[in-house]
Amino acid sequence: MDLLKSIAVATSGLRSQSGRMRVIAENVANADSGPERAGADPYRRKIPTFQRRFDRELEAQVVDMGRVQRDQSAFRVKYEPGNPTADAAGNVRMPNVNSLIETMDMREAQRSYEANLNLISSTRRMIQRTIDILRA
Repeated sequence: MDLLKSIAVATSGLRSQSGRMRVIAENVANADSGPERAGADPYRRKIPTFQRRFDRELEAQVVDMGRVQRDQSAFRVKYEPGNPTADAAGNVRMPNVNSLIETMDMREAQRSYEANLNLISSTRRMIQRTIDILRA
């Protein structure tokens, strides 16, 4: 039945977007954390990826959370001469996380999650109406 297939495909989208939101939340939580010790790298932003796969049982393409990659962009530098992890010039390397970008990514993930959830709700209503028509 195609309606059940659409629910399964939307469910894979829900799982993927949920994983994406977890990665984004981790980035936001570590946005202002400095390195653990002098000379160490601070937290490096994580980037969620997705991959398509063909589900033979459903006979449909679904989406899965792929590998989480590390953002290789440069770290931010903050002048804090009193910080024990500062270099000789008084600079501390900070995570390469931009809170504004993370907030926008989170909002996009939420909207995608909501779209998949609405698809499931609509499909369930259509199934229920079909059952009601068959009963009458």
